[in-house]
Amino acid sequence: MSDAVYRDPTAPTEARVRDLLARMTLREKVGQLNQRMYGWDAYRRTPDGGFELTEALHAETDRFEGLGALYGLQRADAWSGVDHGNGPGAQDGAALAELVQRHVVGRSRLGIPALFVEEVPHGLMALDGTVLPVNLAVGAGWDPALYERAAAHAAAELRARGGHVALVSALDIARDPRWGRTEECFGEDPYLAARLTEALVRGAQGPGEDFAPDKAPVVLKHFAGQGATVGGRNSAESELGWRELHEIHLPAARAGVRAGAAAVMAAYNEVDGMPCSGNRALLTGLLREEWGFDGLVMADGLAVDRLARITGDKTSAGALALNSGVDLSLWDEGFTHLEEAVERGLVEESVLDAAVARVLRLKFRLGLFEPQRTTCPAPAGGAELSKDVARAAVTLLRNDGVLPVGAHVSRIAVLGPQAATTAHQSGDYTAPQRPGTGSSVLDGLRRLAPPGLDIRHAPGCSLTGDDLSGIPEAIAQAAASDLAVLVLGGSSARTPETVFDANGAALTAVSEMTCGEGVDLAGLRLGDAQYALLDAVVATGTPTAVVLVQGRPHLVPDTAPALLSAWYPGPWGGEAIAEVLLGLAEPAGRLPVSVPRSAAQLPVYYNHKDTEYGGYADESAEPRYSFGHGLSYTSFAYGEPRLTGSTVEVDVTNTGQRYGRSVVQVYLRRLIAPTWPRTLELCAFEGVGLAPGERRTVTVPLAGLGGTVEIRVAASAREALRARGQSFTAPDDTPL
Repeated sequence: MSDAVYRDPTAPTEARVRDLLARMTLREKVGQLNQRMYGWDAYRRTPDGGFELTEALHAETDRFEGLGALYGLQRADAWSGVDHGNGPGAQDGAALAELVQRHVVGRSRLGIPALFVEEVPHGLMALDGTVLPVNLAVGAGWDPALYERAAAHAAAELRARGGHVALVSALDIARDPRWGRTEECFGEDPYLAARLTEALVRGAQGPGEDFAPDKAPVVLKHFAGQGATVGGRNSAESELGWRELHEIHLPAARAGVRAGAAAVMAAYNEVDGMPCSGNRALLTGLLREEWGFDGLVMADGLAVDRLARITGDKTSAGALALNSGVDLSLWDEGFTHLEEAVERGLVEESVLDAAVARVLRLKFRLGLFEPQRTTCPAPAGGAELSKDVARAAVTLLRNDGVLPVGAHVSRIAVLGPQAATTAHQSGDYTAPQRPGTGSSVLDGLRRLAPPGLDIRHAPGCSLTGDDLSGIPEAIAQAAASDLAVLVLGGSSARTPETVFDANGAALTAVSEMTCGEGVDLAGLRLGDAQYALLDAVVATGTPTAVVLVQGRPHLVPDTAPALLSAWYPGPWGGEAIAEVLLGLAEPAGRLPVSVPRSAAQLPVYYNHKDTEYGGYADESAEPRYSFGHGLSYTSFAYGEPRLTGSTVEVDVTNTGQRYGRSVVQVYLRRLIAPTWPRTLELCAFEGVGLAPGERRTVTVPLAGLGGTVEIRVAASAREALRARGQSFTAPDDTPL
């Protein structure tokens, strides 16, 4: 077959795709659309420390004389059961991938390689992969350029291990913080999520049609509207109108598609009664025909088989998904019956061919057919980059002069269940870490504290439960100190005792798991003992700074003089937090979500529809802390904004005594609109770092406004509501 066009690396990609597709049997085509196996079932360790392929992999490749894609070959966690004793690490992950690929190509009559698909939710989810802070922390950083660097690093690690395709959460919008997957969202705002999604695509994929050896195609999860889940419950129905979908839940996806995203993943939820994996109006009408997307659409895990509830059987479920626009399944049985579906007339072979062509096109773009592929060396500096993202995310919500730690402080009591552990800093979808990886808040303070500053520690209580036996020791340490640092929060850390659903979601949260996929809350409270510990420490009279390590906003009373949120900052986040506490770094984060006063208020987000109605009779309807809020150790003054063509200019002055970073936030208020408008909409932002006394004119471009609008520039959504706006009529443009 030496004259085969598809084997010629100089031939145009489309010609290679057409040539290969014409040579394939129906059975081989169907095989390219299936991603059936859990990758960790494809290998096992041998007594000499190497790897051997399993009978399960042999059976899977025999089934379709090859393999379209393989999920999670490098994945390690409690669900997969892969750890440092039996799984591939940085030293041998690439060798395992090569072993599996040789087998796949050898079993394929036409020598078609497989796509190796891996989870990269906040760094590569593999042994020795760099763990980054979760998306909610990235959102708190309001820094697309920094996230672009982090995404590039994660992609390079993936390719260095022999992986090809990165599954990355980016499209879910946090509208109910009770949802356990809130940590996977960039925040509650579509504009902020859109800018970070663009950064993700740029960083991971790079420029151009083909992918460099250190770049990886991204599958953007989840398309679309999964964050609108009713009651904050995972995979619950969503009550979404087409307009709400477009205004809130689609801008990030639109931005990712425009940036060149290679693929999207169809979400579990329904839109107007039809699950996304079977929603032709969404996947074909909107995504492909209206937006012009020509990339790959992957189903979420087992989502195709769920369509049998509508169609009656899994064969017709697979046909519905394929006809709707899904190209590649994930663990489903439905797509394995596509040959039968074609023979029964449920699917036209031309529809099947179009999906196969998209899978093959991605493989050619990755260079998988070329015999001399360039390998990517593992990138360096992951820990420092992770700490950079964590540092940018630390958000100071309240500070009555307690922070940064002053020269008068000679003893600090570091208290709380999150103070001395790194186990609960990393969030869901995290591989096991080697002992000694990372730094807790206690570690960071002890390492960075100036000579003579005495650091004491007592945990006080656990994250969950009501055991108060450790509180007396914590009280004693706090009472004998000049400052108490109380580190509270939640955890998404899974354990081997966790009971998992077939798609990896937690069915039963055990130990201290209070967040993550499948772990939703009816309220937003911390464990009962944490509140008792907080009350007891504050009652000592010792100035107290509360640090929250969390994957969603939790309810914490305003009893301590200082409050910070570090989100899930990753393994090295403890040192980043310590730097901020000690004043070695500025608190630069801004809230990517509103923090409610109680769960009874929900939903609480700043960009609600405009209304004349006020608060509740028994409680304010306003959040405790608004979207965009975040304090600094210095102060800033904003001048009057100036509208100049398609930009807004504002003078920002650091009026304090320290360097600091402010995030200039530009909001619009639609004055005349064809439908009922929202109170405010973020339409631009720009971070600016200033030395004491420095003044700078910040110029922020405006785009996609349209109509008669009012522009307000402020440091948070709450301040924008109070700010004086400037109204003007913008030319019609693509809506935000």
